[in-house]
Amino acid sequence: MRKIFRIYKPFTHAGVLLAAQYRANFYFFILGDILRCFINYFLWHAVFTSGGNKTFMGFSEVDMVVYIFISFLTSVLAYSDGSYAVGEEIRDGNIAMRMIKPIRFDLAFLFQELGERLITVTLIFVPLLVGVEIYKFVVTGAFAFNIVNFIIYIFSLILAYLICFYFNVCYGYSAFVLKNLWGANFLKDCIVGFLSGGVIPLAFLPPVISTILNILPFAALTYTPVMLYLGMYDVPTIIISFGLQIFWLIFFIILQQIIWNACVKRMSVQGG
Repeated sequence: MRKIFRIYKPFTHAGVLLAAQYRANFYFFILGDILRCFINYFLWHAVFTSGGNKTFMGFSEVDMVVYIFISFLTSVLAYSDGSYAVGEEIRDGNIAMRMIKPIRFDLAFLFQELGERLITVTLIFVPLLVGVEIYKFVVTGAFAFNIVNFIIYIFSLILAYLICFYFNVCYGYSAFVLKNLWGANFLKDCIVGFLSGGVIPLAFLPPVISTILNILPFAALTYTPVMLYLGMYDVPTIIISFGLQIFWLIFFIILQQIIWNACVKRMSVQGG
């Protein structure tokens, strides 16, 4: 493990520099997403106010507001740009240079993205989390931060990011066939955003569909960590949720290696 960190540490440093170089672009993206969160907040506030009910599908208004902002935070931290990065390297031919180096293709991207995630955590994680807890205190009049749920959430978030990374790497390898993934990436992000519970909680869907989506890997990206943060899972459900996340992580790690071994045999570089 120490040898791996020593070899790939420069990629982490490069990721930090890359994220810092384009920080203005990052700020505008985050600002746009935060505005979307506030739009969702006012929408759900209107739903609870007009309906006159204290709960909706098991969620109180406070739960729903926390879900909106923590799901946004989770989706940002667990997001991986692997499919775009891999697709671009295949398209412009830079992948050929990576292949001649004595490094693993997936680990190089992983450590580079970890550097970018460090900037994201520094800039938005603590402020947004504190803001959510202040909101809960103002509305409920009680300090409701649960350190156990928070620790469980962090572990789940780490698994969510790794699943997302390897899923996107697998998806990015389709550029060996499609050559350009711009449109396909946009479609993928929209579908994954909905299936992961980033738009609405999966509990709001019909029971059969909700059960199926909870088993699929997409729920592990956003919905599972957020529900763990909210403390809505009992101990057996928590164990099952972690089991599913670990299963899908191992599945995509193995799958990406299988796809990589198959694709390099038929690689044709367009640029370079």
